[in-house]
Amino acid sequence: MTVRLYDSKAQALRDFVPLREGHLGMYVCGPTVQSSPHIGHLRSALAYDILRRWFSYRGYDVTFVRNVTDIDDKILAASAEEGGEATEPWWALAYRVELEFTAAYASLGILPPTYEPRATASVQQMQAIIDRLIERGHAYPAPDGSGDVYFDTASWPAYGELTRQSRDNMEAAADADPRGKRDPRDFALWKGRKPEEPASASWPSPWGDGRPGWHIECSAMAIRYLGAEFDIHGGGLDLRFPHHENELAQSTAAGDPYARYWVHNGLVNVGGQKMSKSLGNSVYAGELLELASPLAVRYLLGAAHYRSTLDYSPTSLSEAEAAVDRVRSFLARVERRLAGTRYAGVGSPVIPDAFADAMDDDLGVPQALAVLHDTVRAGNQALDDEELHDAAALHGQVVAMVEVLGIDPRDPHWTPDAAPAASALEILVTRLIDDRQAARAAKDFAAADRIRAELASAGITIEDSQTGTHWSFGS
Repeated sequence: MTVRLYDSKAQALRDFVPLREGHLGMYVCGPTVQSSPHIGHLRSALAYDILRRWFSYRGYDVTFVRNVTDIDDKILAASAEEGGEATEPWWALAYRVELEFTAAYASLGILPPTYEPRATASVQQMQAIIDRLIERGHAYPAPDGSGDVYFDTASWPAYGELTRQSRDNMEAAADADPRGKRDPRDFALWKGRKPEEPASASWPSPWGDGRPGWHIECSAMAIRYLGAEFDIHGGGLDLRFPHHENELAQSTAAGDPYARYWVHNGLVNVGGQKMSKSLGNSVYAGELLELASPLAVRYLLGAAHYRSTLDYSPTSLSEAEAAVDRVRSFLARVERRLAGTRYAGVGSPVIPDAFADAMDDDLGVPQALAVLHDTVRAGNQALDDEELHDAAALHGQVVAMVEVLGIDPRDPHWTPDAAPAASALEILVTRLIDDRQAARAAKDFAAADRIRAELASAGITIEDSQTGTHWSFGS
């Protein structure tokens, strides 16, 4: 029952040992809300949703923190591109985009965080960490009067330990005016306000009015909500350097032990190419959710191992739809067959050992899904063979697995607005089935077969049994 995770800092699989028995504190870098969410954002959020759900299943009391970066160079730049503060202030842009992220996450059944702090609400805590770093000799105000404050990378011998880089081989930190730095690799903790920036985007500080650097924001929020030491820090692989490297350096240099495990999810390719604005191949959440059901999107984005690169294509969405239809059809079939028998409700939700072993081994969702689909096949075979006790037990296993993965097709979350459409479809299909029954009674088997073929071409499977004819999507 020991969960093992790949720790990016150790570059090895490690048994998870919590800081406090039975408790898990996890911080995940959330979005910088300058533009609409894309498939990469969804994939990352879903990876940690599944991890959270699995730890909860394993009995942990999980405190899950995912921040919102609502003040940053990118947000100010995006606001200026949209017409500047006169048409939409930076804070209005940030809030509007934050709501888009919240809606996209909710559509995929991603559980809301225990806490979801905004960076602008923790500026005081950021300044306190900067004060400590200056006192300890690991940070310095720029001598040019700009109001900038920098982390002194040369003062911290462990700098580079997360990504195992030599400081001598690192590129310059491109986050502020290099003239005020002692070394090009020093990074900004505080950024003095520039004349062209809106006054609303700055806070008073001992070093002059300004705003926090990106890296100090996450250190302050993680420590504020989880404490100076906590269990897991997560985020996308693209954040390892410089963001997480700098987080680790400034936090530990300030005297905080910080994260015990560093977990990173893989990125997303589109059609075999890295997704980027420059290539024009970004797939946004709104577009994705128009192409397939939210359940299929969740299945697709969670099906690959979280550390792997996910290669997206429209074909993969179709495959995901087919996979969830197989599960949906089995659950409907077995529940219908067992209704009114002594086996109805017999199969209690039990996670199979093979599924649990896969999930415990660095969240092996691909292997866990293989167990799920093997169980669905076995359940269908048990129904074919009229082994109702076995079918009931396998039903319980399938229910337990889809619930812990957040892909239970029976969950009302996936069909909130489907009642009118479902009723209309029920009427149409039932009428065709009645016509088929009438044709069979009249021994017009050609007409009966034609109706069955028409239904099959629409993706509807019909099943004749002693209790009547039943229909479902898929096979």
